[in-house]
Amino acid sequence: MSEKISGAEAIIRGLVAEGVDRVFGYPGGAIIPVYDKLYDHTDEITHILTRHEQGAIHAAQGYARVSGRTGVVIVTSGPAATNVITGLSDAMMDSTPLVVITGQISADLLGSDAFQETDVVGITQPITKWAYQIRNAEEVESALARAFYIANSGRPGPVVLDFAKNAQNQMIEWHPYRKCNFIRSYNPSPDIPEADLRRAADLINAAKRPLIIAGHGVMISGAEDALRALAEKGDIPVGSTLLGLSSLNSDHPLFKGMVGMHGNIGPNFNTNRADVLVCIGMRFDDRVTGEPDKYAPQAKIIHIDIDPSEFNKNIKAYATIHGDARKTLEGLLPMVRENKHTRWIKSFDEANAVEREKVIKDAVSGSDPLAPPHMGEVALAVSLAAGPDPVLVTDVGLNQMLSARYFRYSAPKSIITSGGLGTMGFGLPAAIGARMGAPERTVCYFAGDGGFQMTIQELGTIMQYSTPVKMIVLNNDFLGNVRQWQALFYNNRFSQTPMINPDFNTIADAYRIANERVDCREQLAPAIARMMEHPGAFLLNVRIDECDMVFPMTPNGCAVDHIILNQDNEIFTMNDDGQQ
Repeated sequence: MSEKISGAEAIIRGLVAEGVDRVFGYPGGAIIPVYDKLYDHTDEITHILTRHEQGAIHAAQGYARVSGRTGVVIVTSGPAATNVITGLSDAMMDSTPLVVITGQISADLLGSDAFQETDVVGITQPITKWAYQIRNAEEVESALARAFYIANSGRPGPVVLDFAKNAQNQMIEWHPYRKCNFIRSYNPSPDIPEADLRRAADLINAAKRPLIIAGHGVMISGAEDALRALAEKGDIPVGSTLLGLSSLNSDHPLFKGMVGMHGNIGPNFNTNRADVLVCIGMRFDDRVTGEPDKYAPQAKIIHIDIDPSEFNKNIKAYATIHGDARKTLEGLLPMVRENKHTRWIKSFDEANAVEREKVIKDAVSGSDPLAPPHMGEVALAVSLAAGPDPVLVTDVGLNQMLSARYFRYSAPKSIITSGGLGTMGFGLPAAIGARMGAPERTVCYFAGDGGFQMTIQELGTIMQYSTPVKMIVLNNDFLGNVRQWQALFYNNRFSQTPMINPDFNTIADAYRIANERVDCREQLAPAIARMMEHPGAFLLNVRIDECDMVFPMTPNGCAVDHIILNQDNEIFTMNDDGQQ
């Protein structure tokens, strides 16, 4: 005799069958049947009760990004569903696999403006890979299986299942759960034509000034080893996008830094001198390219991506390869000849030497021990004290750019940040999820005082689950990133960027989280040491000079090699002899 179970029980059993052992969420009326059945499966699935639905989805993002698994979120209808919209958009832009289950009113009430009714599918379709409404319990198994397959195949992304309450309660016959591995007309793993590989290899072999730019797709596909092998065999310098950081170790001799608005001088300047660009798993975001018409004018661009919609969308490519990054690089490797580009590589080091002298030197050191530490100095010091293979999680703003630039990466999947959407408030819940996804690694969360307060309630989640996140708040009583633009481009008209902040240390005390305040350089190193020695969560409230800025900088609308070095608007220049 077959077993009869409810739709709510079916979805929980399906999650177990998919290997889910942790979900993030917040209960409510329209999802109570699912939470009731979850009560019977606590030995199989750990539920993390965040303090806000936005916190739940950002935590699931952090978990997914560091672990490579699909993050799962369960929330109720109406405002709970709309509270995850920001996270869905963020996950879509940064290719993060999520399955988000939202409660919904009973199907017979749809369209009646019943309590907490929202058109979840209509709202989320533009910002998800797939959004589907389950109105009948018979659909649960197939919908859930498709959701996991779609979310974490091809170019990963978020999926929404809007679960009507009648379908949660409806009884069905239970059959063994079947995972999905095929959907007609959906091809997440295309075959890579050998002719495309050969064309790209010929371009690389003939190049005099090649440059690899590693995007997020390198880590998503697990292509780090193939990237390193290709770079070493061809003696090709490597730059990375913000989300591509840690795809090659910071100390690798061929890694030349980050590209983009606040990237390193070497890879930015030489992007416009390269004759071949190998761009892997990246979108050519405007923060990377600067003015598109002035981007890489001398280069033949090879664009490798799993998503063909990215080809020629922002930047025209000379050659495209539609395929998984790892498989593509592994296919290219035997076709690429061993080579040497000694003078070309030296030019990156010469440019970065100017950066070290004119920018980094001031950012990581200071002669006055009583002066506030620079943000870059804090990030480097934390990174060096964090032990083996730490994970950097950032919020958005100056804290993001400076911590990403100065943190040291020794292992893949070592940076979790909101790239495409730039979501303030992302960092704190994402750090919680990252620590749960990689409990063996030290998670260091950097935030500004503005972003920290956007999801500060998630300190309650840290308290409840004793999550040992190391939190560094760079506190300057300003919305620092906007302030920098106002200072450089709007004549110091600081409209609505100064902030009056609460005492973050007192707040940490209220959540029973260990904490310290740093006011000057001489306090920094011992405070960081105590933070790292502490076994639990720790908040370090670091006072920063309000005038602190992040350089180098390529302003909006400029070519990527138009690089400002400092507040005096000094522009970087270099001739072919490596002289500025």
